Amino acid sequence: MTDDTSLGIGDLAALTGVSVRTIRFYCDEGVLEPGRSAGGHRRFDRSAVDRLGLVRRLRALGLGLPAIAGVLAGDRSLEEAVAAARRAADAELAALAWRRASLRAVEDADPAQRAARLDLLAAVQDGPAARDVLLEFWRRRILVPLPDAAVRAFLEASVPEPPADPAPEQVVAYAGMVAVASDRPLLRGLRALGRVNAERVRDEPTLIAGLGEAVALAAPLVAAGRAPGPGPALDLFVAAHAAGRRARDTPGFRRALLPAVAMEQDPRLRRYWALFGEVAGVPATAGTVNAWLVDALERDVARGVRNTVPARAVPVE
Repeated sequence: MTDDTSLGIGDLAALTGVSVRTIRFYCDEGVLEPGRSAGGHRRFDRSAVDRLGLVRRLRALGLGLPAIAGVLAGDRSLEEAVAAARRAADAELAALAWRRASLRAVEDADPAQRAARLDLLAAVQDGPAARDVLLEFWRRRILVPLPDAAVRAFLEASVPEPPADPAPEQVVAYAGMVAVASDRPLLRGLRALGRVNAERVRDEPTLIAGLGEAVALAAPLVAAGRAPGPGPALDLFVAAHAAGRRARDTPGFRRALLPAVAMEQDPRLRRYWALFGEVAGVPATAGTVNAWLVDALERDVARGVRNTVPARAVPVE
């Protein structure tokens, strides 16, 4: 590039306001591609002025040199590069918001509880990492092959998205969920019971679909504070389990079903779903409703047992 229209590095610096040192750096990083004069000096064509102007504007927006080099080389569009940078900025802001809420949660804690609060939150440094812990916990509860769509739906119903701008209480609640999910004995118990149920269930998709219908029917009752008890929602719940096991809904089946689902009443899981509700701001999570249905089954079984026990003869005075 030795024609009369080419620019030396000093000329390019004068036209753009970018220092010679910075231009050399951009050349070394592959952002600018100069030619060489017969004497080995860098020479630039006139388009370098516009290219360098674009580099300056993108750098001002915080884009990294690899992304800028990709735009200049045509490997990615300007829109793609800017969108990627915006997503990175969103992630940074979310991390800062999580940190701020965590610090505020420790600051606002009762002095006697501050050390415990600090320990709880120190184990959950950011929302995405916390969510990964929860996702892994629930994935390990899946012990039979399921369609990808069913797995996604299960995980979405079990793990809330970390709030983008959480309140201190939400960060504490999310950290509490992580503490539950990190309980190894709980997971072992759930998986052991799950393996037993997996051997008995013959039609998992039908079971899952039926449980979804039962939860949808019971959710308004839970949200309204209705006590667990018999009714159409419980009947759907039992029917789903019966269909999944290719059995019939009988009093005997209900009695046998109760131990198979009683783990859902574990206080640790109840706490998890209560915390889920605090994070997501919903009165009746899927897990809370499912536990309500198990409670309803327990009461129904107990009532049936009472009704089948012969009354004791009362002696006549």
